[in-house]
Amino acid sequence: MTKLWISLFCILLLAACGGRQTNEVATRSIYYWRTTFRLDSAERAFLRMHHVKKLYVRYFDVTPDDEMHPMPNATITFADTLPQGVEIVPVVFIVNRFQAGSIDDIADQVFRRILQMNETHDIKGIREIQIDCDWTMSTQKRYFSMLRRMRDLCHEHRLTLSATIRLHQLSLEVPPVDKGILMMYNTGDFTQLSVHKPILDMKDVRPYLHSLPRYKLPLNVAYPLFTWRVLFRDGKYVGIMHGDDDFPVLQGDSVATRQPELDDIMAARRAVDSLRPEANSEVILYHLNNKNINRFTPNDYENIYQ
Repeated sequence: MTKLWISLFCILLLAACGGRQTNEVATRSIYYWRTTFRLDSAERAFLRMHHVKKLYVRYFDVTPDDEMHPMPNATITFADTLPQGVEIVPVVFIVNRFQAGSIDDIADQVFRRILQMNETHDIKGIREIQIDCDWTMSTQKRYFSMLRRMRDLCHEHRLTLSATIRLHQLSLEVPPVDKGILMMYNTGDFTQLSVHKPILDMKDVRPYLHSLPRYKLPLNVAYPLFTWRVLFRDGKYVGIMHGDDDFPVLQGDSVATRQPELDDIMAARRAVDSLRPEANSEVILYHLNNKNINRFTPNDYENIYQ
């Protein structure tokens, strides 16, 4: 009888553990990367249909002026109401080429500007601030100093500080933040006509993933939805066409469409699951606009988010 009770207890325990694993649901998030905040009906429907809980909103860029002083640029205009029940995460993109100005002053100015924008636009419930920067070993020292100051300011206000992590940065020193967002895109050379999958190609991604399991920072992952139209002339790169009037298209020019395929996104997601499954506890898509969200079916998005 005792053995029977022990067996029953073990079965119930395994069932309970299995139930917890099955019921774990990834937080569903998406970036908003435009200079005017306005959601159309399709974008709002996407957020509702897929139970998106977090919206990473680019507030402004910080770029160097002519004297290499940091200046805010391309600040977002809020022309619409925020979606109800969706947490907003302010994101600031920093071009890390400053030669002048105190590091602490830069961090203080960025932090104050974020708080002012939240107050001006009545954006409540902020729990996290994110810094986006394509830093390298040569710019790491100043950037990390700024992050330390930003982290102190965030913690004083009981906020989490996150930072984007490019794939090439996985082998570098870990930035002084609370968590990282691994950008699973921009993996190839888009300036080469022969490179057909520069946004996401697993053959380019795999070499970087060796560093993923031992990367000493809590991570989540952002996966791409966006499309590039790349202009080539005589086989040479001219530029990315964000609009039809960005560049004159001459006879003989090539406009190449570059976009990630669903198979590539799912392959990247499975690779992360196999190496560091907790990184997919929050799945973030980049980024929200009508063209991007119409690329795949609702069922496809459920598979990406699941």
